[in-house]
Amino acid sequence: MAITIIDKLRNLFSEKSQDTERSAESASEGSTEARTDSSTERVTTMTSTTSIHPAIDRGVAPAQPDFQGGTLTCKCSQEPVQVKVGAQVAHNHACGCTKCWKPEGAVFSMVAVVPRDAVTVTANEDKLAVVDPDAVIQRHACKQCGVHMYGRIENKDHPFYGLDFIHPELFEEDGWAPPEFAAFVSSIIEAGTSPEQMDDIRARLKERGLEPYDCLSPPLMDAIATHTAKAKGVLPQ
Repeated sequence: MAITIIDKLRNLFSEKSQDTERSAESASEGSTEARTDSSTERVTTMTSTTSIHPAIDRGVAPAQPDFQGGTLTCKCSQEPVQVKVGAQVAHNHACGCTKCWKPEGAVFSMVAVVPRDAVTVTANEDKLAVVDPDAVIQRHACKQCGVHMYGRIENKDHPFYGLDFIHPELFEEDGWAPPEFAAFVSSIIEAGTSPEQMDDIRARLKERGLEPYDCLSPPLMDAIATHTAKAKGVLPQ
């Protein structure tokens, strides 16, 4: 059953990849300010000063068709933990939950999923520890710098079993798929954000092309509900 859900998520992602490219082109045409780095053009519309996440605030480049993964590196200046990922990311999003790792100054984290079998720790695995052993997502973090390198679900009955959660901004390489939506937006209040800021924050998210949800995106919620319905026998396997 897990394979069925994973295949559905991958199909959803592949269907969206062309939409992502078209959205990036539209943003480029309508932007008021743009900056260029060494490899790609990043579009930034500065109509709001509300900070979401450093990478999102700067403007995330569109996915590169030939990107097939790379190396995630923690923030340690010496002997960093490194994780090899052998796949493009799927369902990248800004997440407002209080569990995910966020870079300094970020209100949201940036989280995406990749197949579990595409994730391999290649350096300094001894520095990793699970943040909360009781959590559904076992977040493996560097004990020195605190960065979460990957999150893994061990419960085989979970809808997302077989998918690992990563933070794409940790890639040493460019080309990963940009965020598509914002999840658990209201949860940032639990982390200390003033409720009075929420209108501005939701407006900023929409300005960056990220539809704000207080759960996951509709396709992901549909995938969870489908998994549950099949497990209960309401829908055929």
